[in-house]
Amino acid sequence: MKYMTTYDLMESARNTNEWLGATARAMASYPIFALSMNPMLPLMAAWGEVTERTFSRMVAKPDWGIRSIVGPEGQDHLVDIRTVVEKPFGNLIQFFVRRREPMARKILLVAPMSGHYATLLRSTVASLLPDADVYVTDWHNARDIPVSAGKFDVEDYTLYLVEFMRALGPDTHVIAICQPAPLTLAATAYLAAEEPAAQPRSLTLIGGPIDPDAAATEVTDFGRRVTMGQLEQTAIQRVGFKYKGAGRLVYPGLLQLAGFISMNSDRHSAAFREQIMKVARGEAGDHDAHNRFYDEYLAVMDMTAEFYLSTVERIFKNREIALNQFVVAGKKVDIGAITQVAVKTVEGANDDISAPGQCVAALDLLTGLPAEKKASHLEPGAGHYGIFAGKSWRLNIRPLVLSFIDANSGAPAAEPPVRLAASN
Repeated sequence: MKYMTTYDLMESARNTNEWLGATARAMASYPIFALSMNPMLPLMAAWGEVTERTFSRMVAKPDWGIRSIVGPEGQDHLVDIRTVVEKPFGNLIQFFVRRREPMARKILLVAPMSGHYATLLRSTVASLLPDADVYVTDWHNARDIPVSAGKFDVEDYTLYLVEFMRALGPDTHVIAICQPAPLTLAATAYLAAEEPAAQPRSLTLIGGPIDPDAAATEVTDFGRRVTMGQLEQTAIQRVGFKYKGAGRLVYPGLLQLAGFISMNSDRHSAAFREQIMKVARGEAGDHDAHNRFYDEYLAVMDMTAEFYLSTVERIFKNREIALNQFVVAGKKVDIGAITQVAVKTVEGANDDISAPGQCVAALDLLTGLPAEKKASHLEPGAGHYGIFAGKSWRLNIRPLVLSFIDANSGAPAAEPPVRLAASN
């Protein structure tokens, strides 16, 4: 399937459905048709409106939508998004709050690169912004990156994180959410050995697959069933001529989205049927609950083929992080080299993406870290999304994470650097 044709066929199907929705909405909305009193016309217009919006969102990067926050004095403070480090495959951005002095807490949110944009963390950023200076890894859509920019795999991702942490300095508190948890742990260990003065103060790992074999999920089962050859043949395509990355091998976001939806197809079908009826009755709104969720959920991005394949092979199949055998730029990364950075893991009891046990496995790898610098939390009744953006995050996990950050904000005692041994 590594052809531009297959990529363009998917994009053509998406474009056609968007056009069909727009056509149905326009045709059924002619005023003269209202004289017929045919109940199918409002339904047709509603179907067209929902369909057009659904398929148009799949290729549009959502806006962060964080315009301002309320300060302690009751005044609004405007928020600007500033680029701190600019790289071909992703930038480090800051949510800069105007007229506010630098906060005691400096937080780096490491966003997932798993098919959705970093804007998936919008509510997480908004919840932390009043209490901290917030920085986020804003990963780019691979379809928009020219082939001349080169490759980007799990080692490159890790080195990006190293550069971002180095740019922010040692007073940073890192929060890695879902997919990047193992690579963020590796990046921290890399700094611990190569440049201890640049290590962050604390590291919070939320719902990440440090050891995928610690608890089985549908995701880990898939990783065991499929071979790398099968995965490369069925999942990898070349970007078509419509985008700047034409010719780049990618794992398409539209293919990932199909997988997402198939996991809960009944629930998604019911949600769209209900939304069509609401639109037909005039009860839907541009920013109602359905549109707020699906405008983000349906907005997907392509991943480079090498990043997707190396994640499956090295993190899930070979378990290089779990076995402490990960190599970056020819150097073996020893998780045990982390001796100063406080580490906390957060898991959801009902997480069906990264099940309980997968993330807390990180603490066993931290053989050089004192017990008092390790912490873990299992949130009862919480699913995957809830532990970083839902009710569980707002009510329980966020306060716990901020308390953990505050408890580990002091400067650590100086230690001599430990150099990494070169891999064989």
